[in-house]
Amino acid sequence: MSRSWRLDGVDLARLDRLASRIALSLKTGDVLALSGPLGAGKTTLARALVAHLDGDTEVPSPTFALMQQYETPRLTLSHCDFYRLQNDELEELGLDDALADGALLIEWPERAAGWLPADRLDITLEETSDPGTRNIVLTGHGGWALRLDRLQALAGFLDHTAYAKADARFLQGDASARSYARLVLPDRRAILMNAPRQPDGPPIREGKPYSALVHLAEDVTPFVAVADALRVRGFAAPAIEAFDLEDGFVVLEDLGDRVFGAELERGGDQAELWSAAVDVLLALAAAPPSETLPLAGHPAYRLPRFDAEAMLIEASLIVEWLWPTVHGREIPSDLRAEFEALWRPHLEKAAKADPGWVLRDYHSPNLMWLPDREGVRNVGLLDFQDALSGPLAYDLVSLLQDARLEVPEALERAELDRYCSARNGQGESFSSDDFRTLYATLGAQRNSKILGIFARLAKRDGKRGYLAHMPRVARYLERDLAHPALGDLRNFYAREFPAAADLPPPSL
Repeated sequence: MSRSWRLDGVDLARLDRLASRIALSLKTGDVLALSGPLGAGKTTLARALVAHLDGDTEVPSPTFALMQQYETPRLTLSHCDFYRLQNDELEELGLDDALADGALLIEWPERAAGWLPADRLDITLEETSDPGTRNIVLTGHGGWALRLDRLQALAGFLDHTAYAKADARFLQGDASARSYARLVLPDRRAILMNAPRQPDGPPIREGKPYSALVHLAEDVTPFVAVADALRVRGFAAPAIEAFDLEDGFVVLEDLGDRVFGAELERGGDQAELWSAAVDVLLALAAAPPSETLPLAGHPAYRLPRFDAEAMLIEASLIVEWLWPTVHGREIPSDLRAEFEALWRPHLEKAAKADPGWVLRDYHSPNLMWLPDREGVRNVGLLDFQDALSGPLAYDLVSLLQDARLEVPEALERAELDRYCSARNGQGESFSSDDFRTLYATLGAQRNSKILGIFARLAKRDGKRGYLAHMPRVARYLERDLAHPALGDLRNFYAREFPAAADLPPPSL
């Protein structure tokens, strides 16, 4: 399987932009094979690719060595020039080892044709009658075929925006399939979201996949609709500058780099940041969503409800992924039935309580500190494509029991008290006691889900960095289960799961 993409009349500026788009796609294990006659511009393209991966690196002429390695922030890039390659030198280069640690960029690849993997991107540069331009043919083989389609779609999308000539700089994303880049022009910048439509996956219940059962976004439509709805209500969601719902590309306002976690590392005041974020939640409580959200040029988007079944499926991740690791076997069906029977009445009650916005991932990685803005606009909102209509306590739990960093219990209690006091003062029918029960219930639900997800990421996906957060999340869970209304759940968890100090299990 292979796909091709041809670009004619490419000058140096377009070549550099192409390199920046290709650099966004590179990952460990990639092979890029650059072909063309002497002087066609292979080394120029290679240098541009290295520069876009690590702008601080000076790239010497590769003809001085068969292989030159560059340690970039994302991966190790090995730049090979095989023009002078001898038959007995190929094996000595350790190409397989280099590929295991990073990506390979190969000039004169035909001299190593017997080694080249079937899964690669070929880039052929052809001279033209104009010495200042080249024709370029990109051919994706194997897995690169579909990746090249995506790369071509991305470039085509940008060509129809105000950022057609922008440099694209990779930004570290999250655990999802989405990726991000900063688009930079001399007088402006923006963020590119690259979010390919997610496959539904196999059905797991009632003929539906997990994403459908828990109402996860499968394309960028919810992000665009919710962003506009939040901005209309006066919140600092990024402005949407351009979007393609079908292909899953969005150009959005660049809110900067001052995410809450980084602010704390720079010495920021956690109490000030978290207090500002609670103020946003109080304002959201007073500005509820409508059932449908307008979407320019498209049918309105219907905001899903956070129903009890979705909550239960999420909570069940702890018995699907963590329980088997703790006990060394799959959970018996009767024990799982007991788990669901205990949870169901709590969640059915929670799903009907205190409705409003549920942005769903309202915690430090997704909140931006914008101190130059006034009021609730001093907190930027980044991640809300999975937003729902549901119990307002959910986002407060997400914030005050942050899975990625420690929120001191004293700060949690103070902000929970302040939130309840403010809601009481808003003149609505609000019970602090009922809300605290709801808060504990949703905290136990959310932290059960997160422990299951972190176990899954470590065991199935090999992302063991998430294990470091499990003891913290387990402590939050203990805190929630201590609520008197959750005694039945507390007994189940005490029996079936270890204390917080024992997480994560060694087998993870």
